[in-house]
Amino acid sequence: MKVLFQTRTNLFDAPGGDMVQMLKTKEFLEKKGVLVDISLELEPNLDNYDLVHLFNLMEPQDIYIQMLNAKKQQKKIVLSTIYGLYTEFERNARGGLFQKIANHLSPYQIAFIKNLVKHYKDKRMHKGVYNMIFKGYYGLMKEIVDNTNVFLPNSHSEMKRVVTDFKLKNPKYVSVPNAIDKSIFFKNDSILENNPFAKYKDCVLCVARIEGRKSTLNLVKALNNTNYQLVLVGNESKNQKKYVAQVRKEAGDNVVFLGAIPHEELRQLYGVSRVHALISWMETPGLSSIEAAAMGKNIVVTHKGDTYDYFKDYAFYCEPDDVESIKKAIESAFQAPVNPNLSKRMLENYNWEQTAIETLKAYALAK
Repeated sequence: MKVLFQTRTNLFDAPGGDMVQMLKTKEFLEKKGVLVDISLELEPNLDNYDLVHLFNLMEPQDIYIQMLNAKKQQKKIVLSTIYGLYTEFERNARGGLFQKIANHLSPYQIAFIKNLVKHYKDKRMHKGVYNMIFKGYYGLMKEIVDNTNVFLPNSHSEMKRVVTDFKLKNPKYVSVPNAIDKSIFFKNDSILENNPFAKYKDCVLCVARIEGRKSTLNLVKALNNTNYQLVLVGNESKNQKKYVAQVRKEAGDNVVFLGAIPHEELRQLYGVSRVHALISWMETPGLSSIEAAAMGKNIVVTHKGDTYDYFKDYAFYCEPDDVESIKKAIESAFQAPVNPNLSKRMLENYNWEQTAIETLKAYALAK
C-alpha cells in the first residue's frame, strides 16, 4: 500500500502537535510495510497512491483543495480530524477588542477571521483561502467531512463533536490515539544520572507553545514567587506578541524560559521534573501530557477538550482561567504519590505502534 499524507502548507514553518502526529504515524506505518509520502502541495499527481490521508480539519483552506484534488483523481480520502474549536478561549480570555467582537460572532465566524488574518500576514493567500472567503470557514469544513470516506479522530469524544457539529449520520471512523514513542518516554530512574537538566530537579514543567490558548500567563501567575520552580519549554507565539511580552514581564525569578528544545531531549527534562502542567482551553489531548504521564509524572490538565478520555481520574484537573484553581491542582499533584497505573495506561494504549495498527484498520475500512 502507498499512501500520501497531506495537510497545511506551513507545517514545517510552524510546527505543532499535528506535525509530530504525522511524522510519527508515517514512521510506524512504514515499519508495517506501508509506503508513506508527505506532500504539502495543493494539487499533486496521485497516480502512484492508493489513498490520501488528510490531517487537521482546523486548517480547512489547505486540505479543502487537497480533498478536491483527491476526488478529481478518484482516490479514497481518510481524515485525521484533530478538531477542537477555541471559542471559549476567544470569548473569555483572548482579551482586547477581538474578545469583545468574538462574543457577537458564531464559533466559525471567529475562526474565519483568525484564519484570514493569519494567512494575510503570512502572505499565504492561495486559492484555498479565496474559497474560504466565498464559502465560509464552516462551508469548507462541511464539504471536507462530506467527502471523507473514513475519519480518524484522536478519541471517541472528538468524533462526537465532529458528528454533532457537521450533522453526520453513521460515519465510518476508527478512534486512533495520539501517542508517544514508548521506547523513549518511559519511567527509568537512571535518567537522573548525568542529566544536563539536573538543576531543574523537581520542577513544575510545561512543554507547550507560549500563547493564550495554553493559558501560560495564568500558570505563571499561579506559581509566581512560590517555592516551585516553573520551567517553560516551547516556542513563543508569533501571533500573540503582546501576550508573550506580558508572560515574560509577569514571570518571577522562579520561572525559567528554555525556548524550544529538540523533541528527543525532552525525555531528560521530563525525567527531572516533578509535575507537568498543560492548562489549555482546548486539547485533543496534548502530546506533552501523554509523554510526561508515561514517564511516571503527575500531570495537571483541564477538562477542556478530550483530556478525560485519556487520563480519566489519574490526572489533576483545574480551570484555565482560575489562578487559584491552577495553584491548588499543582500543589495536590506535587504532593501526591504517582499512581503507576497512569504510566501503564499511557504505555499500553497510547503508543505509536497502536496508532499504526488503528490507522491500518481505517485504511482497510476505506477500501
